[in-house]
Amino acid sequence: MSSSTTVGTGVELDAQGIWIDGRPKLLLCASLFYFRLPREQWRSRLEQIRTSGYTCVDVYLPWNFHEVAPGRWSFDGRRDVAAFLDLAHEVGLSVIARPGPYICSEWDGGALPAWLGLDPDVRVRQNEPRYLAQVTAWFDQVLPLLAERQYPAGPVVMVQLENELDFFDCGDRTGYLTSLRDQAIDHGITVPLIACAGQGDLAGATGDVPGVVAACNFYPNDDSPHIEAEVRRYAGLLADRGLPLLITETNRRHRTLRRLLASGAALIAPYLQSSGWNFGFTPSTGNWGAPGNFMSHDYDFGGYVSPTGATRPEYDEARVLARVVAALGSQLALATATVPRVEVTADFPTSSSISALDLDGGGQLIAVPNLDQAPGRAVVNGVSVAVAAGSCPLMLVDLPLQDTTLTLASADLVAVGDGVLVFSSVVPVTVVLGQTQVEIPATPGRVERRVVDGIDLVVLTPPNAARFNSIRPDRTIELDHVRDRKVLAPATEVRTVRQRSGAAPAKSAGTHDLPPSLESLGVFRGRGTYSATTDLTGIDELLLVGACDIVELSIAGQLQPAVADFGATRRVDVRAARGRCEIDASVEIWGHANFDDARLPALRLGALRGLGTVWKVEGVQDLDALWTVDGHWSGEPAPIRSLGGWSSTRVGVPITYSRRLDLPTRSALHFSGLDQPITVTLDDGEPITVHRENPWLMLPAGTTEVAVTLQHDPSGAGLHAELLSLQPVMDWTCTVQDDELLTAFATGSTVTSDVELPLTLEPGEEVWLDIDLPADHEGLLIRFGGSQLRVTGWAAGECLGRTWIGDRPAFSGGDPDVLWVPAGWSGLTLLLRGVAGPADPVLRTLRLSPATTGGENGAAADVS
Repeated sequence: MSSSTTVGTGVELDAQGIWIDGRPKLLLCASLFYFRLPREQWRSRLEQIRTSGYTCVDVYLPWNFHEVAPGRWSFDGRRDVAAFLDLAHEVGLSVIARPGPYICSEWDGGALPAWLGLDPDVRVRQNEPRYLAQVTAWFDQVLPLLAERQYPAGPVVMVQLENELDFFDCGDRTGYLTSLRDQAIDHGITVPLIACAGQGDLAGATGDVPGVVAACNFYPNDDSPHIEAEVRRYAGLLADRGLPLLITETNRRHRTLRRLLASGAALIAPYLQSSGWNFGFTPSTGNWGAPGNFMSHDYDFGGYVSPTGATRPEYDEARVLARVVAALGSQLALATATVPRVEVTADFPTSSSISALDLDGGGQLIAVPNLDQAPGRAVVNGVSVAVAAGSCPLMLVDLPLQDTTLTLASADLVAVGDGVLVFSSVVPVTVVLGQTQVEIPATPGRVERRVVDGIDLVVLTPPNAARFNSIRPDRTIELDHVRDRKVLAPATEVRTVRQRSGAAPAKSAGTHDLPPSLESLGVFRGRGTYSATTDLTGIDELLLVGACDIVELSIAGQLQPAVADFGATRRVDVRAARGRCEIDASVEIWGHANFDDARLPALRLGALRGLGTVWKVEGVQDLDALWTVDGHWSGEPAPIRSLGGWSSTRVGVPITYSRRLDLPTRSALHFSGLDQPITVTLDDGEPITVHRENPWLMLPAGTTEVAVTLQHDPSGAGLHAELLSLQPVMDWTCTVQDDELLTAFATGSTVTSDVELPLTLEPGEEVWLDIDLPADHEGLLIRFGGSQLRVTGWAAGECLGRTWIGDRPAFSGGDPDVLWVPAGWSGLTLLLRGVAGPADPVLRTLRLSPATTGGENGAAADVS
């Protein structure tokens, strides 16, 4: 890896930090995503970030948001990313652009187009020609756009390649990142190229490619005492390479951000400080600890600005931290991470290894986190000081001033003027100026002053410190006015709605021997139906393999509860259906996987969506007995035991059990009692890992031997195996509705009739409703009362998103029970679908609530 990045555009990175136009900069950066907001709100959201004191935004550019179908590109309307970047430049924000090609971001497929999975030779996120050819088509579109807007002509100061590649099994990281780097350079990108490590594997993220700077994503437990030691380690590793510590993602809490700053970060970019929305069919399915979930329309992780644009208490914390950064300027931007030169003790839980910064020009800044919910006291260089609960004051020690030394200040220094030092605190502030020690109270709503040796020491509580504007020549403090918050009208309950006649048209997608993927039928976002007639005489169950995302089976006219197993194999009881009967399936894509989770088939990156395959189970054979134990015995012949039944004192030792098979037809091997992953080998093939989340393995006809390897556990509950002989259900007729077709129908006109709520549906029934909205509304939250419904909403010609009422899979993100209509968007249309489950599908209530929005500043006020 290169020891430094020096470029000719005015942006440089070295071990001291970030340099822009020859000036050192410490960047506070907020995520803000144009694709998760209405275009009408881009400017106000950017200005909101600038007002917070943050000086930079990071923004993903999702490939599949702009390539809406193979070779069909869109960069207008809400996709006009050039306009978004130009607005950021006008507002005065720098930009870190993240064009992927993979972005994660809980976005459909991590932004990789769904059709890539149709070619089995395309291996995503690999140094593989077919995939790289597709990436080149994307980079040919997006990189010139970024090159035109890079610093100094525009706001882009860094371009990130890929995203957390160290989470992914890339076979040739160096080759892959080299290809991406070369394309960026060929397109004229001259600002630094960075690549972020998601779990600290710097080489895994960058391939150690020269010219690609390693950055780090940290998501610690906010209450961990060990954050500082970890971050300083990476700051040291990068400094040894002549590079700064760039934290491209982290938690949102400013107590944690202060700890990162004091540990040496030159860039601090908490992820999703300004929240947004997953419009349309763009959320992902993914892994958040448990395998599989649905991302909600509301994309919110508790940042300082809510999805509707309302500021939260953390917003004031941001403004205070930004004022500390501005007050110390280059002294802070050129600081070096270390540990305190003076002794620091505390009577509260704190860091196990407190961080300090040696400031350029002298003095130290020491971060003292109080990890408790109660206030306490710290002793800093022999002086006892108050520390508020849950806070992390940035204390200054031995800071040279013009005519004296700030020996100690126990609170944040938020402004420096001619003869004035302004601090922020909620507890009394101890200041030692030269040899003189004073304690200044922190009084809500007041400006407290003490004069020591002609220097005004001013203390503001954080709400006022957040509003600090300037120090006037007469040393009075000027604060911004707080804009009166608008009193919101109460929620409106809609009692009468207009029901549309007819249903959205569907496109015929032909007849197929086996159910095809929806992507192969041209549906990358949307849904489809599958129908087949088969003979179920003598069949007790079907096996559903690879079904995803939302699959609703109807067998002989009987609708089953929705399946959302992310491709896991499932048994379906069909004893109530005899003879020849219809099997119908409705399949909806919620989103493609944005992680790469091997435990469930649909959570592999690039996995396709659809019904999967449906098999008739023609026989079930118990396979618990007659397994040969390989090795671990005293002599021949080999013992024969039940599966997992070999007794040994060698706990944790891998033991292999093998068994002969005679499989004239396709079969499925099922394991129950599986509490840990096992490996299964068929004949002389490669070992296959089987997980408890999907304890099934399809066996091809002609398989003669199966071997199972597991770690010996004498406390295990017992592993059981059974073999299911299968025949496929054939001859499927398909129809499809992609998201564009559904949107065209939703936004078109049709005959309607008034109906009153509650509105009851049959399972599987769909109803289209139109709701009139106030013409001058400033944003509405739509909440639904009822049960067993999936709801999709449209307004102003665009799909808003989806929600699911009643019995449903796990959701992640923000509030899964709400849809948002942005200000000025009119013509709300809803598609309701009844879902089989523990209650009848019914829409009982529909409430429209005004959405809170942010807006903090007005004219300035004087505070003496």
